[in-house]
Amino acid sequence: MAFDGKVALVTGSGAGIGAVTAQAFARAGASVVVTDVDVDGGKTTVEAIRSDGGQAEFFAADVTDAEAVKALVRFAVDTYGGLHFAHNNAGVLGESARLTDSDDETWFRTVQINLNAVYLGMKHQIPAILDSGGGAVVNTSSYAGLVAVPFASAYVASKHGVIGLTKAAAVEFGKKGVRVNAVCPGSARTKMNIERVAGNPAIEKAMTDVSPMKRFVEPEEVANAVLWLCSEDASFVNGHALAVDGGALAQ
Repeated sequence: MAFDGKVALVTGSGAGIGAVTAQAFARAGASVVVTDVDVDGGKTTVEAIRSDGGQAEFFAADVTDAEAVKALVRFAVDTYGGLHFAHNNAGVLGESARLTDSDDETWFRTVQINLNAVYLGMKHQIPAILDSGGGAVVNTSSYAGLVAVPFASAYVASKHGVIGLTKAAAVEFGKKGVRVNAVCPGSARTKMNIERVAGNPAIEKAMTDVSPMKRFVEPEEVANAVLWLCSEDASFVNGHALAVDGGALAQ
């Protein structure tokens, strides 16, 4: 997977899957725009890319803010001359609660970050990708975007929505030269999940037992899937939700 001369934008790339994917794009030759509300984390990702010989710039943006997203895409085009790939990865877990006990504000915030931000991202990314001659978008959904997970209604609903939005965009823009797919990780070894299971082996076991492989998915394994979906090796893959779940859905 060679992306020399290409430009990639990765949201939520201050840590976890986003940071690892941004670094993977850079190692494959792409110039990368790193973005996150976590300024320190985003700058750390850029430093890691540059120390490895890659090209990257950081742009702080709240991906739920339409004007910020518009400015982010404009920054990518102005800085590197175009945009070919976008990985809409920013997301939150939301709360762990029964639907009827959910906090309204937390519900709407979860949907805003996990789903509405993907809409805003693609709304501005796709025209730039078309102007650059075509490319691909990968949206981060989840194993929970394919099945029901109890006590996570906002997360489940938003991640199912990401897949629906991905399919709609794929149908609309595939014929124009922009493929749109989703990646659906199982429980990943990210800071968010590690903090969730800290000091509680029972929670970690419950999360990893979902997969027949009995472990977390590593961020690098998700990044590999994202880059493959953007590559010419996946040139006829469009509107697909790719599970990276160790076989959880196969059970």
